Amino acid sequence: MEALKGVRILDMTHVQAGPTCSQLLAWMGADVIKFEPPQGDATRGQLRDVPGADSLYFTMLNCNKRSITVNMKTAEGKEVFVDLLRKCDIMMENFGPGVLERLGFTWEKIHEINPRIVVGSIKGFGSSGPYADFKAYENVAQAMGGAMSTTGIPDGAPFVTGAQIGDSGTGLHLAIGLLAALHQATRTGQGQYVEVAMMDGVMNLCRVKFRDHQRLTRGELAEYSVPTYQGMGDVPRAGNDSGGGQLGNAIHCKPHGPNDWIYVVVQEAVWEALAKRIGPEVHHPDLATDPDLAKIADRRRHQAKMWGLLGQFASKYTKREFMAILNEIDVPCGPIMSTSDLADDEHVRGRDMWVELDHPQRGKWFNVGMPIKLSASPARIERSPLLGEHTEDVLKNVLGYDEARITAMKTAGAFSAPPKKAA
Repeated sequence: MEALKGVRILDMTHVQAGPTCSQLLAWMGADVIKFEPPQGDATRGQLRDVPGADSLYFTMLNCNKRSITVNMKTAEGKEVFVDLLRKCDIMMENFGPGVLERLGFTWEKIHEINPRIVVGSIKGFGSSGPYADFKAYENVAQAMGGAMSTTGIPDGAPFVTGAQIGDSGTGLHLAIGLLAALHQATRTGQGQYVEVAMMDGVMNLCRVKFRDHQRLTRGELAEYSVPTYQGMGDVPRAGNDSGGGQLGNAIHCKPHGPNDWIYVVVQEAVWEALAKRIGPEVHHPDLATDPDLAKIADRRRHQAKMWGLLGQFASKYTKREFMAILNEIDVPCGPIMSTSDLADDEHVRGRDMWVELDHPQRGKWFNVGMPIKLSASPARIERSPLLGEHTEDVLKNVLGYDEARITAMKTAGAFSAPPKKAA
């Protein structure tokens, strides 16, 4: 049995944050009805690589969903929306501030229509505060949530991360909130409004940096490779420092290409074994007892020396060879995996994290798999829907409309874009 079987979600979200959330819930078995305007989710056509086909941007975020197109600017379209609200357990939206309200559907109105429904809302900065009306995108959220100021090299520009922590990270936060609210609704009979702001989500993911922000009021951050001091204020950018209690950094390996790197964490418990293994090959046989590096406090002060010796050793090995050497002596490490590395990796394929699917427009393609593994209800991943593919199915089998009613609504333009005005 699927974990969320019997849960119906009206998904009005678009682009990335909301669809990330609803796709995860669909993979857990929820019936997700993707409620699209007649022109469809904008990402269907963004970054299109196959002419006339939905883009990978869309297909990779909308698996296992049903698509219905509705023109909410018609009375008939709003009627369909209201009827779906009555049939669903969750409604999700990530419109700009005030969009749904201008259509006449405040949270209070939706709650009146269906007191049990849970409404999930993603905003850039939330519905309160001086930033509430600002537009937000992935990198804007990273900038304003603290991620960029703490990512990069000390004297260089701040960097965004390749992981979509603003969009997909917010979608993950919303999924947790929706499931909690749904659980409460089953006990109380009352739904609630669940809001996640992208800026808030990024701040939560930057928690350790706010830990260090407060530590700086009392002293230096000894584990940082860059200088820190009590009262300096901002947490600095520190390249590839681990940012934790143990020292860590990326080491370049042969043949020294852009992704021929390995990340190594030098724990206190493994230093002696590591030093004895690499010391002879870097002309430093007494490395384990070197007074500059013998204790963790020494290694913190002399990080450049330690990383330099590890880099000298790594120059003779590929990242996979170096990983094998370090694994033998229990040193935490991992090669920097490129997109090609991951797409071809035996471990990734074996865990169903790179899944091949078939699409009627684009043919064979791959999606990242379900990262949450449920032992009694494993995910079954199906392709994304074509635009409006399930409109009649939903109208008939969810709402119980007959053919005459559907035909009348079609004639009224409930499911299609209005004709373009003559120039």
